[in-house]
Amino acid sequence: MKRYIFFALYFILALAHEVNAQTISFPHPWAHKRVAYFGDSITDPNNDGSKLKFWDFLEDWLGITPYIYGVSGRQWDNIPTQTEKLHQEHGDSVDAIIVFIGTNDFNAGVPIGEWYDIKEEQVMAGIHEPKHMVTRKRMYPIMDKSTYRGRINIALDKLKRTYPTKQIVLLTPIHRAGFYRNEKNWQPTEEYYNLCGEPFQRYVESVKEAGNIWAVPVIDLNSLCGLFPMMDEYTTYFKDKEVDRLHPNDAGHRRMAQTLLYQLSTLPCTY
Repeated sequence: MKRYIFFALYFILALAHEVNAQTISFPHPWAHKRVAYFGDSITDPNNDGSKLKFWDFLEDWLGITPYIYGVSGRQWDNIPTQTEKLHQEHGDSVDAIIVFIGTNDFNAGVPIGEWYDIKEEQVMAGIHEPKHMVTRKRMYPIMDKSTYRGRINIALDKLKRTYPTKQIVLLTPIHRAGFYRNEKNWQPTEEYYNLCGEPFQRYVESVKEAGNIWAVPVIDLNSLCGLFPMMDEYTTYFKDKEVDRLHPNDAGHRRMAQTLLYQLSTLPCTY
């Protein structure tokens, strides 16, 4: 009899725990914060690919105050300018910065480049013996506006020095298919290597690498949001099946925003 009573009590407690787990809610860490958005046409409010952008949805769902600095056609070398503009207009009165850029660097054929310049130097070290001068290789970040990784180094050096107490989040570029505006702006799909002989995924992977190099979180929107415009089945998420599978439409931006809603919930917005 005691055993039956024990199992009955266990069932009641387990059921109560399940109900509590379903009813308890936690505040989203980005709710009602001030967030700056850096980027290109996908962030630019003036781009006509959609009426609403991903940050519009986040503003609606989370009450975020958006500061928008994305401009169509911009590349990573424009991020220092966007940083300066944010600082001029809002100073330190911002909680976090989201950087979503890189697809235009690929299209323009910006060489990938290297992260570091390696030099041999003398340095004092003592490991299981008295300290003394030894020769070691040292890494210096390459600050080169003509390469993709050099541009990222310049941008993140500027951002982290300007906003050392703020959350900075990088988003990888989403997949890109054809964009055919006119004869002078005719962009093939990501299935083709670019002018400098690089595949699109190397530009995506470099953003991921930058997260570890510069200690900033990266949200891999390229994979997580699921947008894949190379397939006709996904053209419902883009502006125009025939001429613009580069810019998401409202449905595409909503899907990106839903992904960010959950991904950002795992990151602090303020420290």
